Amino acid sequence: MSAAVSQRSTATTAGGPSHQNAFGRGVRRLIRARETTIFGVAVLIVVVTTIVNPNFLFSTDGWRDLLLTPAMLMLLAVGQAMVIITRSVDLSVGSVVGLTAYLTGQVFIGIPGIPILLVFLIGAVAGALLGVVNGALVALAKVPALVITLGTLYVYRGVNVLWTGSNQINPSQLPQGFLDIGTASVLGIPTLFLVAIVVVLVAGWYMRNKPSGRELYAIGSDPAAAELYGLRVRRRIFWAFVISGALAGLAGVLFTARYGTSNSQTGSGIELQAVGAAVIGGVAIFGGSGTVYGAAIGAFLLITISRALPILGVQSFWQQAVVGALIIGAIVLDRYLAVRLSRRLIAEREDAS
Repeated sequence: MSAAVSQRSTATTAGGPSHQNAFGRGVRRLIRARETTIFGVAVLIVVVTTIVNPNFLFSTDGWRDLLLTPAMLMLLAVGQAMVIITRSVDLSVGSVVGLTAYLTGQVFIGIPGIPILLVFLIGAVAGALLGVVNGALVALAKVPALVITLGTLYVYRGVNVLWTGSNQINPSQLPQGFLDIGTASVLGIPTLFLVAIVVVLVAGWYMRNKPSGRELYAIGSDPAAAELYGLRVRRRIFWAFVISGALAGLAGVLFTARYGTSNSQTGSGIELQAVGAAVIGGVAIFGGSGTVYGAAIGAFLLITISRALPILGVQSFWQQAVVGALIIGAIVLDRYLAVRLSRRLIAEREDAS
């Protein structure tokens, strides 16, 4: 009798009903996840557009552009998501992209033969230093992030215009090995997209598994309570801006590799796309919830829509209206879900008492 019980217990532990139930719960969570819905919408848009024009996906350039074009925005969306989760926002990332994109070209011109990996590092460090300015003013001086980053958006852009003037970086001034990175593929997947995926996975792992990553959610949910609990609120917010700046700097290097050129207007307006991608991807504009995976999928969806709508015959005005409607809908949905969750928690507490 005891042997039979032991065998049933062993079977359950080794992969029986308990493991099956855990697997089933995981599948249900995945299906219900907002990121899955957003990804499904993106796939649906790709399918419909491909039916209308098969070259959208099945041509060599179509498949490549589908993955290559969102790569830079995915990096910006990841950094933006980490900042927004803390109840802040970084509007300076577009100007950081412009500065580091031009810096990339100048480094290659000024130091012939410099290792390409070192240039990527220089771009990321330069972006991080610009993020230090934002983080110091927001976290340490306690100035609202919207005000600070709106100011640095114009300051960084002004520096870029002053430095660049009427000049621009041309492909002929860049090493061919660097330009090849912008078009190279591994097993049919663009290299720049693989770089973006690696960044997304590392950032997602960090936010989920490291205490400092989890603390960003606590800070965004209730900054005052997080500080009373003993969390290093200022330090976490500071480093969120530094990471956002570093990823924007890396995106600037990717921009130069992708397009082979840079001028004083590089990156203009992309900061709003980054915010929109994060919000569409499920990152609550009020802070405290969302994932970098959702932000990256939101960036993919945003770029896919902008490429698909002209093929579907939608005029440029309505293209912008569709993106705006998505952002508004995402914010309204976030608010609805937050209110619904709050009411459910109140009801559960009342039932328990």
